Amino acid sequence: MTATGGPKSKAAQVADALRAELRSMRPGERLPTQRELVERFGYAGQTIQNGLAILRAEGAIVSAGNLGNFAAGGAGQDDKPDEIKEIRSQVQALTERVAELESRCSACGD
Repeated sequence: MTATGGPKSKAAQVADALRAELRSMRPGERLPTQRELVERFGYAGQTIQNGLAILRAEGAIVSAGNLGNFAAGGAGQDDKPDEIKEIRSQVQALTERVAELESRCSACGD
């Protein structure tokens, strides 16, 4: 469920699926490329980017520009102060909301 109570956005679904995969990855291990994720999920590149942005906001992955995205350090992830966790949660909710609004705008032809 999103912050608005509706079904999860496609970006959130991508983030959830990748989050599950990250549990079995080593810190520094490279995630699939955006192209590979587009093929795997069947979603637009922007949707994949939004899903990755959710994970970056949570600190689950780090981006190395053109080199790709990598599993974050893992150790100490749960030691982050509650304030940071709350801000990351808010960023995720806002990211989902933006994706929802963007999908509405594209449906309107804007």
